[in-house]
Amino acid sequence: MSQDTVGILLNSSMYRGIPTHRTGQEWIAGYEETAREYGLTPVFLRLGGIDSAGNSCVAYVYNGIEYVEQKLPLPSVIHNRALYPRIAAHQKLQSLKNRGITVFNVNNRYGKDFIHRLLWNAPQLQEYLPAAMPLTSGNLRRMMSRHPDLILKPIRGSVGHGVMRLRYTPSSGWELTYASPMNKQRWNTVRLQRRELPSWTRRILRRTPYLVQERIPLAEYEGRPIDLRITVQRGSRGEWGVTGRFAKVAAAGSFVCNIAKGGEALPAEELLDKALSEEIVSSALADVENLALVISNHLGAKLPLLADLGLDIGLTAIGRPYFIECNGRDQRYGFRKAGLSEVWKDTYRQPMAYARYLLGHSVHRNVTPQHASE
Repeated sequence: MSQDTVGILLNSSMYRGIPTHRTGQEWIAGYEETAREYGLTPVFLRLGGIDSAGNSCVAYVYNGIEYVEQKLPLPSVIHNRALYPRIAAHQKLQSLKNRGITVFNVNNRYGKDFIHRLLWNAPQLQEYLPAAMPLTSGNLRRMMSRHPDLILKPIRGSVGHGVMRLRYTPSSGWELTYASPMNKQRWNTVRLQRRELPSWTRRILRRTPYLVQERIPLAEYEGRPIDLRITVQRGSRGEWGVTGRFAKVAAAGSFVCNIAKGGEALPAEELLDKALSEEIVSSALADVENLALVISNHLGAKLPLLADLGLDIGLTAIGRPYFIECNGRDQRYGFRKAGLSEVWKDTYRQPMAYARYLLGHSVHRNVTPQHASE
């Protein structure tokens, strides 16, 4: 296909919403606008619309008035924005790779334990990682003996769903805080009996893999913890760069900063000026961005064709950064909520710049993807 075309791979539900502009948080027009800057035309497709031979696809294309479906040659470079938990989907993506099609961000949902192991194997990063283990009864006892404040979170969860806090206080002993079944933005707390998790929690943990992680004492604003979202992407030279950052502050009474859990997005400088000593804000932000770049380069070297990350990085009250988790499909909308519209647009611009870079290189870095189950 013409090198002026780039594919944007979406899940079926989002794909179906394109004609009526019901694509959730995905800004379809943003791809159109930024792709034009690089002489590209985006075509929007789904995996089921790619023929079995990998030669053609059915895709939506904007004709200047509306989006229409067309049968087209399959683009040689595709930006993946879909999540595929099934192995059959990864096998189909692998077959595209075998035919010379470059799909960047081919896998964008890695387990939290898998990412932690990759980063822990980099000695220069260990001091920035909270202690973490796959949650088993033995590992939980070990972590409870070492750390008085723990976070339990699904290995493959997102936007704060299923996250719990396990904390020890001298007055109450061990307490578990979890989202209310009636209102996911409200929290309930129960006291542990004999240091054992409630039976309903153990049932959840038997069917859903969890990670137990040391909770970092995050800097706070008005008694609410804060962390930073750093978007790191490959651009026109194929290199990692920080596209932007914003701060998230948890809702009152909450311990998670996720926007989907009632957290608020604000410009990073604005919030840190209120949460940290004035003299350390600039150096703390520089340390956070440097850490984000080191992490992205390390992960990119281990997971080729990774190109678009949203890193959550926490800061202590003295400005020390800690890696919290990595999002392989950054939702991006936090920039818009923080009033950073131009940076929000940049988060769409950089993948199109990277697509142009890939199209300009005759040998694409097609490497067998590793699966999200790892």
